[in-house]
Amino acid sequence: MNRIMYVGEHPKIYNVRMHKHDHWEIVYCTAGQGTFRFEKQPAITYTAGETVVIPPQMAHANSSTEGFANIHIMLDSPSFPYREAFRVVDEEGGLANAFAQVRLYHMSDRNRHELVLTSLGDLIASYIVVFRSNVEFSQPVAQLRASIMENFDHAGYQMDEVIRSMPFHHDYLRKLFKKEVGLSPLEYLTELRMKTAERLLTLWAAGYTITQIAEMCGFDDALYFSRVFKKYYGCSPTQFMKDKTGVYANVPDRTELES
Repeated sequence: MNRIMYVGEHPKIYNVRMHKHDHWEIVYCTAGQGTFRFEKQPAITYTAGETVVIPPQMAHANSSTEGFANIHIMLDSPSFPYREAFRVVDEEGGLANAFAQVRLYHMSDRNRHELVLTSLGDLIASYIVVFRSNVEFSQPVAQLRASIMENFDHAGYQMDEVIRSMPFHHDYLRKLFKKEVGLSPLEYLTELRMKTAERLLTLWAAGYTITQIAEMCGFDDALYFSRVFKKYYGCSPTQFMKDKTGVYANVPDRTELES
């Protein structure tokens, strides 16, 4: 749902000790350069104008010989189909502007400034997905990934048929996809559908039934959707919606926004 939980800033620093967070951490480097080191994946070197995205509960440290400055935020359950830390380049300054606005509105006392922060969280998450999509994948992986992203919300989408139509053995393509993307094709498809369901249940559930939400996430069977959702999140869609009640209590509903 891309809710910004925390905003911090390092004016200039040389080392941040090994630590981890409960939420996704998005770090935008505003000056200098440095290296993130992790316990279970290769280090990531970055420089000014680049962003490093770190999943929840992934231990990491940040260091630099010349020093670095950054703005960092925590996002609650962003719609990311990723499980590894990665770096993205800020194309045309979009992330720089978004992070500058986050810094401004995080400290603002304007009425309903949370509305702007909510939109900025969505914007930053969208930039990251788009910029990450520009990472070079092998041709078959890029083709399958594009097919999944374009059709994940269609109940009639037959991913296995797409895979069989490609001139590669199923097991080879599945292993190659997981190596390059970090998830198997089925895991990637399920992740996209579940993150969409989470977003709909959190923000717009009052306007739709569970059956309608299931259809918008690519399921033609609401009971099967509920089983997959419970396996993924540990509770039913209805319970998830109840647990999230009040998160956006101060945000006007759609009728108020559209009036």
